[in-house]
Amino acid sequence: MEALNPGTVYLVGAGPGDPDLLTLRAARLIGKASLIVHDGLVDDAILAMARPDARLVSVAKSRSRHSMPQDQINALLIAEARAGHDVVRLKGGDPFIFGRGGEEAEDCRAAGIPVEIVPGISAAIGCAAEAQIPLTHRDASSAVTFVAGQCKGLTDQDWSGLAGVGRTLVIYMGVATANDIADKLMADGVSPGTPVAVLEKGTRHDSRAIRTILADLGGMVARENVKSPALIVVGDVVLRGNAHDRLAAFAAQLESFS
Repeated sequence: MEALNPGTVYLVGAGPGDPDLLTLRAARLIGKASLIVHDGLVDDAILAMARPDARLVSVAKSRSRHSMPQDQINALLIAEARAGHDVVRLKGGDPFIFGRGGEEAEDCRAAGIPVEIVPGISAAIGCAAEAQIPLTHRDASSAVTFVAGQCKGLTDQDWSGLAGVGRTLVIYMGVATANDIADKLMADGVSPGTPVAVLEKGTRHDSRAIRTILADLGGMVARENVKSPALIVVGDVVLRGNAHDRLAAFAAQLESFS
């Protein structure tokens, strides 16, 4: 039976993984929620912050395999809210950065359901910060762009001008298409020697930041057996990150490709 007053759907950003990077608003909502609908990228340590009697509903997605299609997720949020329940929709990173939060908010509003957005630290910002890679830098990059490496297929996306000298490109969901991404960028004129970093499981206990050059991106992902979630950062800012000894080692690696 539909309640007289529908509940509110809270689209909450869970950040890149480390619970310490949650906003205070997000932490409070997670701690008091009776129903949490969460992505697979939300770390178990964050879910452990829920109260003991909370209902936790996983709607995890992976490449070509979704436990629940997006339209069914939207319908679930609406149905629960119409039943009078407040719903915390917990999403990795920020809800509006490749999180389909915009679609969920639109459907809820169209159904007359109140919606509140709680921003989170995006994966790009959080993971780059952990690796000490400044996405912008006065001496290296005055612009940064976020793109998806598998959104509607690479051939449908125009990345011209997004990577190269003075620019930083951050690619979400690009591990499985790393070879195609490198080919696409080099075909657009980006130098094969452009520094790249792959940030795997950023801010979590088993995170890795692996550096190479664009021409070696696909090979490095295969050699290192990189697993999702991972981001690819393309640009000279990669050389600015982390300690000087690691930069020296990376510089020597670049020389081996020249």
